[in-house]
Amino acid sequence: MRIAHLLASPFVGGPEHQVLGLASALRETDESIFLTFAEGGRAQPFLDRVRSAGFKGVELRENWPHYFRATKEVANELIRAQATILCTSGYKPDIIGLRAARLVGIPSVAIAHGWTGATWKVRLFESFDRWNMRNFDAVVGVSHAQSRKLALAGISQDKILTIPNAIALDRFTEPVAGGRKILASLFSTEPQFIIAAAGRLSPEKGFDVFIAAAARIAQERQDIGFVIFGDGPLRRELAKLISKKSLDDRFVLAGFQANLDAILPAADVFVISSFTEGLPVVLLEALLAGVPVVATAVGGIPEVIEDGTDGFLVPPGHIEQLALRIMELVDNQSLLEQMKIAGPRKIAAQYNTRLQADRYSTLFARLSSANSCRVD
Repeated sequence: MRIAHLLASPFVGGPEHQVLGLASALRETDESIFLTFAEGGRAQPFLDRVRSAGFKGVELRENWPHYFRATKEVANELIRAQATILCTSGYKPDIIGLRAARLVGIPSVAIAHGWTGATWKVRLFESFDRWNMRNFDAVVGVSHAQSRKLALAGISQDKILTIPNAIALDRFTEPVAGGRKILASLFSTEPQFIIAAAGRLSPEKGFDVFIAAAARIAQERQDIGFVIFGDGPLRRELAKLISKKSLDDRFVLAGFQANLDAILPAADVFVISSFTEGLPVVLLEALLAGVPVVATAVGGIPEVIEDGTDGFLVPPGHIEQLALRIMELVDNQSLLEQMKIAGPRKIAAQYNTRLQADRYSTLFARLSSANSCRVD
């Protein structure tokens, strides 16, 4: 089977990691190619990642708002690749990809990674995307919570399938020496404990709440450092907030880090402060790396975290609870060590790419068979 993935990838984030991981897990049985809109040249890092993994990556010339030209280009690439299934990730790929798949006559699968509502323009397109998804042959929710949102959006229940995000279990099997040293070097004075977070610096991630919680903690403890890996439109605003909270020597905005796999396992606690999520890949990464997580109980996060066993759950936007749970882990070494063991076990049992690939294979086979019957 030839599976084409269509994305708009201005950076390599969770959706990109997921489709690449899926393609790698299916490599022995299925061929995968990746099409991405150029995004003003910002898609190049993703294309580089695709090609270094041994897959074909195509940078599309056409883009929104040239809908018809973009649709024709995608359709031509699908024909050229002899694709048998199209998978789309994101509202622009969904809107353009659905029509292209119809023109070519192949089944279409939308992967609903989650809606951010980051700006009024994004909210507008996401609203149209929810309507557009009703016409796909199948829509995959990356968590049960996301699948419930799909049903509420009016998508037929018989088209919705929950296939949780997953991670390859060999990601952190060979620890990289010096990870803690790299982390510590971010601070002017090396902290005893380092609390990390990662993600796009945008409103839905709630990093302002994380900074406020750090300020509460800093009033009592001088041996804790905080860092966020990632970039985005709120960088300047968050930097100002850090200064306002007198955290300049304690809280670091480290930007995008290509070697996050080396750094992540060296953190003491990982924080997810989001207001909305599908199922964050970074959650799975932190747990597999053996880093206890304090996360907001939104989207699919409560499906993964068992509160008090392999992490802590807090209400979104609740500064005091976030600070208290972080401190509970820092002050309880025994609990910290228990969670370091529980996290990898949870991921290995329920969120590995092999299980994910088997579920997608079943879906692709069903859609391909149904499409063959329609053609016949």
